[in-house]
Amino acid sequence: MKRLWRFPGGLRLPGSKDLSTGGAIAPLAAPARVYLPLRQHAGAAAKPVVQAGDRVVRGQLVAAPSAFVSAAVHASVSGRVVEISDHAIPHPAGIMEPCVVIEAEPGRAGDATPSLGPVPAAGDMEALRERIRAAGIVGLGGAVFPSAAKLKPSRPIDTLVVNGVECEPYITCDDALMRERPEAVIHGSLVLMGMVEAGRCVVAVEDNKPQAAARLREALKAVVAGGRQDAGTLEVVEVPTRFPAGGEKQLVRTLTGREVPRGGLPYEVGVVCINVGTAAAVAAAVREGRPLTSRVVTVTGPGIRRPGNFEVALGTPVADLIEAAGGTTAEEVELIMGGPMMGRRLESDRTMVVKATNCILVTPVRTERSEPVMPCIRCGACAEVCPINLLPQQLYWHARGRSFDKLEPYGLADCIECGCCAVVCPSRIPLVDFYRFAKSEIADQERKRRSAEESRARTNARNARIEQQKREQEARKAARKAARRKPKADKAEAPEGEKQAPQDGEARRAVGGAS
Repeated sequence: MKRLWRFPGGLRLPGSKDLSTGGAIAPLAAPARVYLPLRQHAGAAAKPVVQAGDRVVRGQLVAAPSAFVSAAVHASVSGRVVEISDHAIPHPAGIMEPCVVIEAEPGRAGDATPSLGPVPAAGDMEALRERIRAAGIVGLGGAVFPSAAKLKPSRPIDTLVVNGVECEPYITCDDALMRERPEAVIHGSLVLMGMVEAGRCVVAVEDNKPQAAARLREALKAVVAGGRQDAGTLEVVEVPTRFPAGGEKQLVRTLTGREVPRGGLPYEVGVVCINVGTAAAVAAAVREGRPLTSRVVTVTGPGIRRPGNFEVALGTPVADLIEAAGGTTAEEVELIMGGPMMGRRLESDRTMVVKATNCILVTPVRTERSEPVMPCIRCGACAEVCPINLLPQQLYWHARGRSFDKLEPYGLADCIECGCCAVVCPSRIPLVDFYRFAKSEIADQERKRRSAEESRARTNARNARIEQQKREQEARKAARKAARRKPKADKAEAPEGEKQAPQDGEARRAVGGAS
């Protein structure tokens, strides 16, 4: 991707967004089968509440949250559960995860969708939070953190940021949502603002989306005219177009001037960030009782015939989505879930749309030889564009040398893998690949360390249990020995001249002899 120019802390990239903004959001027909992973979110996987052979309707709960940081999964089509088994999920390594597989029954497409129940009272925050949890809503901007957990911050919040920046090239699903469903975004934002008790709400839009900003302002004006008192504290703000302006920490700094601490989260400076898609999903759950069973997905790129935005049932195979967009322009294409900067390559089109799928980018496979990777020339361009103010060059050297213990002081954990450093590198070093490698190795080492500690703790507990059992066994032996010695001791200590009572056996013999 050719860059236009760079800024301190970011890049101005060709957006290529006009490819997919020519039409309205198109509803995609229900596929023959949907594959619903039990882990479509950060945290613990959901626990199935159905089994093979069960008939379900769209919107019915099929997997319940299994922990505080977990999210419900609902049937996205009406049909029959055919299996709960492992299938490849959207991951570069083609990882297999348990999925609820539902075979759609076309004749049941009109079945009534189960409601989440009556609308909670406006001031009942716990009921609203439980409603959002029951709806299976997660962050739809990519982080997929369960929203109910995020909406219970441990510190006071004064600002809610609703993120509609969408700075990644090619992706336009949020832009389309704001243009076509601005009322849902505004209503969801007001609900969320009340839940976190924020005095101010900012809906942030990049200044290259004037139509979306205008539609949001129109919707806000209508809500204010309708008498919503809290709507006066909500504003739509346009931010400069640059990448990665939509990163949480970058957006908080742009809008509030506050710096989120290293390793910290926005709530630590009094801010909660929510994606516009999440806000719209909250509005649907609270006002209509509708769980999260579909989302808007952009299908775009030079390798697709008819780019556009589609309303897609979760669990739909990517192959169905590509077919709906007219198919590919080349026999061999590369599929990326997300954008060209931060997206992840898909192993094949046999994987499925999940809650994190905001875009399927299709590009022809390059046949020409790529430019060779050259040694680092220490130009410093990577450090200049890093939005976190890290030293990518130092991270690269330590990651390449597998000196993982030296990476923590340089802030590897704070790297958002935006790819700015790799884009500007004149030596064509795939810097982000090295950072991802280092993170995975560190995580693996941490898992092994925890496993070793748990094993050591189990061994120590076992040894302690065995020692306790030995002590108890010795104590019982000693008690039995003491009990056997006690009668002799009692006899020896009897006063002289006092007749000792005969033992039971002696008494019985005496009685027998007398008879």
